[in-house]
Amino acid sequence: MLNAAIVGLGRWGQNLVNHIQGKSDKIRVVLGVLRHPENARDYAAAKGFPLVDSLDKALADPNVEAIILATPHTTHAEQIIACAKAGKPVFTEKPFTLTTASAQAALRACADAKVTLAVGYNWRFQPALQAIKRMLDDGRLGKLLHIEGNFNGPSVYRVSKDHWRQNREEGPAGGMTGRGVHVVDAMLYLAGKIDTVHAQSHRIALDYGTDDTTSMLFKFKSGATAYLGTVIATAETWRLQVCGSRGWAEVGDVQHLTTWTLRTCFFDPANPYVHPQPQTLSFPDTSTERAELENFADAVREKRPLGLAGGDEEHNVTALEAILESAAKGVTVKVA
Repeated sequence: MLNAAIVGLGRWGQNLVNHIQGKSDKIRVVLGVLRHPENARDYAAAKGFPLVDSLDKALADPNVEAIILATPHTTHAEQIIACAKAGKPVFTEKPFTLTTASAQAALRACADAKVTLAVGYNWRFQPALQAIKRMLDDGRLGKLLHIEGNFNGPSVYRVSKDHWRQNREEGPAGGMTGRGVHVVDAMLYLAGKIDTVHAQSHRIALDYGTDDTTSMLFKFKSGATAYLGTVIATAETWRLQVCGSRGWAEVGDVQHLTTWTLRTCFFDPANPYVHPQPQTLSFPDTSTERAELENFADAVREKRPLGLAGGDEEHNVTALEAILESAAKGVTVKVA
């Protein structure tokens, strides 16, 4: 059992705790960190752990073996580096960081200290997405041609004008930082590294806060293409469709934190005018939050790295930088 401290006990921090506390035999929360502990004292007591008011206190606690970060985006890099210097493995919520330079610094600090770093891209633990990956690997979908994704919802209406999530520095390109990075990570998992991006991002619905309507076109180094849209001033929905030269696979619904179903449709090249009906596949219920945290715990116990220099975690951040540059200049940008 890995004893972890969680930093940040807002809605998402509590969601992570709810999925492991008393339910996992690999990781548990033994300490919470909150600048104003009184805001979550009853919750922490109900979950069986005390609260402190600073990360430094958690890093100095010998009972704390690892750190879980559910904190504002701009704080991730500095907090990860502090964890590494203290010799504490760290799991951070996405986005990893907001600049390639800070991502590289965080990765370097963890590598130097030989501590495990994980980033919370829980979609990779969805059985349906794993099934799509297998269909590409074994050729059932044929050659990957194109991916279409969107991840939308009323995020800008859920928080007040002065909330950190409305800060344009915390949420560059609007829904990309809170939602779109999940879809980009899924695309990297399926298609590999991105070569170029062309983006547009605007604030349309409100007269304050972050952008609410952002869209991108990607070209992958493999030759495949993709479209991604994130609209955070509309009703909740998400979708990912993968088109191969032998058929397509699609996931999507209103709620993305449940176990996904998968729709597939294949065609017979000898009879291209025949329109086969899609098939729907279901999978056993899975808590992706518990799965990602248990994967982190396994890696810590095995002293195995997860986030690596030059890996998808870093590339996702570099892609975000390219999206921002493209949206600002209105040009296609090479992803370094």
